[in-house]
Amino acid sequence: MFNIRLTAVAATSTSGYTVVFIGTANGYLKKVVVESADTANEYANIPIKVGSLINPDMHFDTHNLYIYVMSRNEVAKVKVYDCTDYTTCAGCLGARDPYCGWCSLENKCSPRSNCQDNANDPLYWISYKTGKCTTITSVVPHQLQRTTARTLELIIDHLPQLKENLICAFTTEEKALFTNATKKRNGVNCTTPRTDMLPQIEQGKHHFTAKLSVRTKDGPDLVSTDFTFFDCSTHSSCTRCVSSEFPCDWCVEAHRCTHDTAENCRNDILVTGVSRIGPSYRSGPGFCPTINATGEGSEMLVAAGTSKSIKVKVHIIGQFIVQTRFVCQFNIEGRVTSLNAQLLGDTIYCDNMEFQYTSRSPNLTATFAVIWGGSKPLDNPHDIHVVIYRCRDMADSCGMCLALAEKYNCGWCSSTITCEVEEQCNKNNEGKTDWLNRMETCPNPEIHSFYPQTGPWEGGTNITIRGINLGKNFTDIYSGIRIAGISCMPFQQYYIHTKEIVCNVDSPGVQLYRNGRIVVQIGDYRGESKEDYEFVDPKITNFTPQYGPVSGGTHVRIIGKYLNAGSRIQAFVNDHLPCEILSVDVTQAVCRTAPSPGIIEGRLKMLFDNGQREFDEYNFKYVLDPIIEQVFSGPRGQLKVPRGIPAGGIEISVTGTQFNYIQSPKMYVWHKNKIYYSQCKVESATNMICYSPVIDTDNDVLDAENPELLEYGFLMDNVLQVQNLSSKHKNNFELYPNPIYYNFEEHIKYYKSEYLTINGRNLDRACKETDVVVRIGKGICNITSLSRQQLTCRPPLESATESNNESGPEVIVHVGQSLEYRIGILSYASPNMMHDLSKNVLLFIGGGTVVIVMIFVALLVAYKKKTSESNRVLRNMQEQMDILELRVAAECKEAFAELQTEMTDLTGDLTSGGIPFLDYRTYAMKILFPNHEDHIVLQWERPELLRKEKGLRLFGQLIMNKNFLLLFIRTLESNRYFSMRERVNVASLIMVTLQSKLEYCTDILKTLLGDLIEKCIEGKSHPKLLLRRTESVAEKMLSAWFTFLLYKFLKECAGEPLYMLFRAVKGQVDKGPVDACTHEARYSLSEEKLIRQLIDFRPMTVYASIIQQPIFCNSIDMMPTHTENVPVKVLDCDTIGQVKEKCLDTIYRNIPWSQRPRKDDLDLEWRTGASGRVILYDEDTTSKTECEWKKINTLQHYNVPDSAGLSLVPKQSSNYNFSILSDRNEKCHKYETLNLSKYTSSSPTFSRAGSPLNNDLHEDGVKCWHLVKHHDSDIQKEGERVNKLVSEIYLTRLLATKGTLQKFVDDLFETIFSTAHRGSALPLAIKYMFDFLDDQAILHGITDHEVVHTWKSNSLPLRFWVNLIKNPNFVFDIHKSNIVDSCLSVVAQTFMDSCSTSDHRLGKDSPSSKLLYAKDIPEYRKWVERYYRDIREMPSISDQDMNAMLAEESRLHTTEFNTNCALHELYTYAVKYNEQLTVTLEEDEFSQKQRLAFKLEQVHNMMSVE
Repeated sequence: MFNIRLTAVAATSTSGYTVVFIGTANGYLKKVVVESADTANEYANIPIKVGSLINPDMHFDTHNLYIYVMSRNEVAKVKVYDCTDYTTCAGCLGARDPYCGWCSLENKCSPRSNCQDNANDPLYWISYKTGKCTTITSVVPHQLQRTTARTLELIIDHLPQLKENLICAFTTEEKALFTNATKKRNGVNCTTPRTDMLPQIEQGKHHFTAKLSVRTKDGPDLVSTDFTFFDCSTHSSCTRCVSSEFPCDWCVEAHRCTHDTAENCRNDILVTGVSRIGPSYRSGPGFCPTINATGEGSEMLVAAGTSKSIKVKVHIIGQFIVQTRFVCQFNIEGRVTSLNAQLLGDTIYCDNMEFQYTSRSPNLTATFAVIWGGSKPLDNPHDIHVVIYRCRDMADSCGMCLALAEKYNCGWCSSTITCEVEEQCNKNNEGKTDWLNRMETCPNPEIHSFYPQTGPWEGGTNITIRGINLGKNFTDIYSGIRIAGISCMPFQQYYIHTKEIVCNVDSPGVQLYRNGRIVVQIGDYRGESKEDYEFVDPKITNFTPQYGPVSGGTHVRIIGKYLNAGSRIQAFVNDHLPCEILSVDVTQAVCRTAPSPGIIEGRLKMLFDNGQREFDEYNFKYVLDPIIEQVFSGPRGQLKVPRGIPAGGIEISVTGTQFNYIQSPKMYVWHKNKIYYSQCKVESATNMICYSPVIDTDNDVLDAENPELLEYGFLMDNVLQVQNLSSKHKNNFELYPNPIYYNFEEHIKYYKSEYLTINGRNLDRACKETDVVVRIGKGICNITSLSRQQLTCRPPLESATESNNESGPEVIVHVGQSLEYRIGILSYASPNMMHDLSKNVLLFIGGGTVVIVMIFVALLVAYKKKTSESNRVLRNMQEQMDILELRVAAECKEAFAELQTEMTDLTGDLTSGGIPFLDYRTYAMKILFPNHEDHIVLQWERPELLRKEKGLRLFGQLIMNKNFLLLFIRTLESNRYFSMRERVNVASLIMVTLQSKLEYCTDILKTLLGDLIEKCIEGKSHPKLLLRRTESVAEKMLSAWFTFLLYKFLKECAGEPLYMLFRAVKGQVDKGPVDACTHEARYSLSEEKLIRQLIDFRPMTVYASIIQQPIFCNSIDMMPTHTENVPVKVLDCDTIGQVKEKCLDTIYRNIPWSQRPRKDDLDLEWRTGASGRVILYDEDTTSKTECEWKKINTLQHYNVPDSAGLSLVPKQSSNYNFSILSDRNEKCHKYETLNLSKYTSSSPTFSRAGSPLNNDLHEDGVKCWHLVKHHDSDIQKEGERVNKLVSEIYLTRLLATKGTLQKFVDDLFETIFSTAHRGSALPLAIKYMFDFLDDQAILHGITDHEVVHTWKSNSLPLRFWVNLIKNPNFVFDIHKSNIVDSCLSVVAQTFMDSCSTSDHRLGKDSPSSKLLYAKDIPEYRKWVERYYRDIREMPSISDQDMNAMLAEESRLHTTEFNTNCALHELYTYAVKYNEQLTVTLEEDEFSQKQRLAFKLEQVHNMMSVE
């Protein structure tokens, strides 16, 4: 019987059942299965259109997969069944859906038709009516010692009969291990894996749990359960061993925990574990040999410097323990002290010992153990320990000392004025000590300070008194405090024992000035203050200003006397409007007015504790808030909007009303989540001048034609209506680039006309004439016009410039308040010209004739000389060409030899100590939020978010609403102010938020990609451009999606060849010279970073040593802290910095880069013989300088020989720096000199302290160089070209490097472009996304194979792999140098070209990076084509398998990021674009049904309140 009216019925049948679909009057569709003539079962109730009745005409589609249901105004297409909703057998059968059953072989819930071989065995497909799930009912044994192997007996109910052999799989987080299974009548038997194959148990744990499953060889798990491997030997004490949840026993004499007593505890006393089944004589921790506390408890107190014998109770079993020697061990500050001990009865007595420690802490805990049998400690289950304390460090005054806990027995020693135990206090002449115990009273209470020092004579002031010995408890001082003779009542809640008293003093009774000392009486002792407390009469004499806006915020300055009197000072306007006190002193107080309900005026009053004062000469008046009508700047005649430049200082005019009542107005501009302020100046009540703020931004990125539009507003006390004027005035602050003024073309410009013209760019974009000042010397050039590219001004008279420069005054252009251009020199003098051309005309003509004749004769002589000189030059050039030809031949021969000899496998030279993978969180952050080391999503301590938790939770629910999230993203993308950076940020934040809901995230991503594909096909852009650039949120989300899901594939498969490529590139580059300044190298894949000169160098081996503080990292055994004589391969042309890097790389080759010491923290020391040593520097006073060039020091410069010994020493611990300072100041050395006579050198002799440092390492005009000088001018280049070859001849070195690295590039490409490589299967995410792209192409009728190929290349290789190839530091903990980065960029470009479908015609002018791999790319393209084809031909991934994988990924990384912080960041965008978002939500039909706009408004309300 149904309790609702039924309005529609449709029926069908499946698997012998009749299924009826029933529509109801309240808008639901019921699914009912008819099981017999009189029995039916309702198994689903689906809402269609709640509140609207279902019409009678319901129809199935042709395949009976969907039923069409009609309500009053809409038609719904409902699935007849959806078995994928259920992921477990119990859930599948429990749904009682006649269409769905459990497919055992495929481990999924599906219709019978979708289950393989379902007819072969009834157990292959189990229906809800007839079948039961396959389950493991028991495993014998159910747990096992890790070091043993056993055959397990699995009892399995309802196991299908299979032809294939079964296997058992033991799966942990690290790996899966397989063993053969033997079928039995009621289950299977299988052996456990080899013990050496099992994973190790983590430090501090005693077991691990594996998933034990039974499966066919190729199929999924048929059934699974948990199985535990434990290891008893991980327990080191008897108590923990026998208390273990596993069957572990303790061998007393052998002092070990074992699972096999028969083997390991023969002839030994045994304590059996509580988990061991069966009778036992000694079972549980109560039988363990232990030490127990005596009457002192588990904490034994000993005063430092005193001697004491420690005793403890013991519980011992076995006579052999009693007969052994006992030792007491104390661990104090890491020092272990052993003392003999005696066993008397059941008590151990340790020998007497003086306890002492060196740290300055008040007490120290020392661990304690009793050892028997040489090295076997008795169990200490109660954590018995010794606390050593020093009374003098626990209290520094008598009162504090006597207030210490009684257990310490501390007292005050008057003779030493310290807190001590009694035996440490010296005795007096009569043999008595002057030691006060805690029951006595301190004799010297002292008052050190009190405040306030004045108060109103009406009283009521709380006075805080601070000092020492001010009573041990409140009763000591309750009635003994007097202020100027007047009793002061103390507050018990504010009393701090011995140190601080707060009391309330009453009025003296008369309104007269009174003063006196503060006295604290404690028993017979009395403490008195050094200064007097004063009862005074505060008075207000004046205040300013007298007016302020009704919104409040006015700073009122109050003048008077004794304004700081009392402990509680308050100010009011008209009694009920508070004025918050900001600062106060004797004669002045400043308060801030509160908002007023209207235009009112009232008396200014102040309350000093119980005393009230009022100013009655005039009132404070609230006036109307200021109103801003217009804000504008820039040239006249343009649109009236505020404009500015990054340098700031542009005058901005502001018009409105009520400006004269504002004290210190400011203008602000919001740029890139940062506020910039500038001051304003009030001209009148209606006019104000502001100056545009200085904005920190890159001037070069600003577009003069399209200025950046910024939000702006004003700060005028607390007036809100003048803030955020961008939205109210419907305009923005326009940010233009700084104007640029060009220098004079000639250094000295001659003043020829009445006006001076200065050229430039963007001169009047934001500026008008008054914003620019042109100074000529000390005079001003009057500006007459300012255009886009030119400024014209009238210079002052020469006398007004007052220039001291002989050539003339300097012209300086000032823009705003900080931008300055020095244009050049303006000369008022005329240029030197010949004034009188008519003088001596005849003489000039005659002289000219003589000159012509002489020139003719000289030409004849020169011609003859030139002919002979040309022949000589020709011979010279021929000789140089012969030399050049020989050198070119030698270089080509050397390059050919390198190409043949370097084609060796570099694997042996690469690291042998594992791959330093970054953890998942760091890896994801580097890709999602590059250059953000401490991003907000990694910050867990955010107390301000706790107040907004409810709002964020509701906003998170909205984000989990698909309709809302899609509308949210589409709304942001449709806004033209939604920048590219914001798109990337929003996408990353969404992915972080949905990290724990990857199934939902994938659904959103597919929807967005589908929209993007549809938009691309319908638009004008070519389909191949899809996913090429990150121009949408979906594209960045796709990158992040692959980032999350391919991390495991990187660690298990692709990471190794990528890391090998990086190490191979770095190793090959380091084999040859690398320029430390230009980062060019002899061995490079990049033409731009290739040294195109012949560099002489010699390989060397040095022996490096290092003494370094311990490095705390995961690999404890790989932390060299004191390493000596490690052979390091270097070059004699390496700089000192490069040598340090190579030494660190060799010594710490197995340590991640972030955990290594930095080269800048170490000095390189060359040691020769027993005492000779010198510190080597890149630059010092011995550096060779030629003209403007200084050469960086190398090993060759210092004449360091092969096999030399070098040491890396910490800078901060080096004593040599003192000698360097001494050398600089005294010009001499105090150390013996190093004997370098056997190393003939032009370098000077060094002191033992090292070569003297040069303070001015980079003087003006001095350029540093290492291997190659890079000249700024062509003339200089020509000067050095004589001894250089044609630079292109060195390009053959690219081939040598390429040939050496070819294997590693091939390995990486082969791994990436293989569906099954190195034992790892293709990640499901790749297959799933590629199938989605194929389906989208079919959906939109795209038949061009190249389009789909390009989509796949843009989605995965170009969006994910290229990023990692160029930046391996995103995956590994490594350091990537500039030259290695250039080489990897060439590999990445080759990778991109391999994925392309278009052929690029190459010629001699093509880039070398493309020519280098021109012959390899066609082969790589075949790999890509095969890779895409193999993926396409693989079986499709079911949604169930994909969702299972996504759910597992979500579970593994749920806690990696602070999703609340990510939600809060996303919420800022919802606030920023709230208006447009609200309109979209209100207009969308589905949003209206779900009331999403109302829910968003609820979020806003919660967030604003919280």
